[in-house]
Amino acid sequence: MAEQATKRWQETLYDLLREAGVSIFCYVPDAGHKYLIEKSVSDPEVLSVPLTTEQEGVALAAGAHLGGAKAVLLMQSSGAGNCINMLSLIQNGRFPFLTIVSMRGDFGESNPWQMPMGQAVEPTLSAMGVKCMRVERPEELATVVNAALSMSFQGEIPVAVILSQQIG
Repeated sequence: MAEQATKRWQETLYDLLREAGVSIFCYVPDAGHKYLIEKSVSDPEVLSVPLTTEQEGVALAAGAHLGGAKAVLLMQSSGAGNCINMLSLIQNGRFPFLTIVSMRGDFGESNPWQMPMGQAVEPTLSAMGVKCMRVERPEELATVVNAALSMSFQGEIPVAVILSQQIG
């Protein structure tokens, strides 16, 4: 039953991104984004781009905008620190930017190595001018993601949707 609920919110997330015109999904492989990655790889209407580091996704999102496309960076919280310097490109170029961050070092985390970056994700991204919006429960997902899509692609501001470990 829990697997069905998880799949449902992940399907909703993918559908919201596609309905908003997101056609490029970039990612460093991550179990938290497994469904979105697999769905984007199998979708013939999108470009699915595996990255060697998350900062490449920041540059890819800027390039996508310049080419008239919309991109999303899928990353785990531990990858947020890899993006810090590259986020200056987003700020200085005033590019829209959307990232979906699957959290570690959050609610119920048992791996102590995940705690430092997990605790630093929101303050670090905020310090770089990225608006952080959290999703704690599946029923909050559509409202938060729709707001993030509007803020990012219409308002042209960088936005991170933070998926809490509580979402399942």
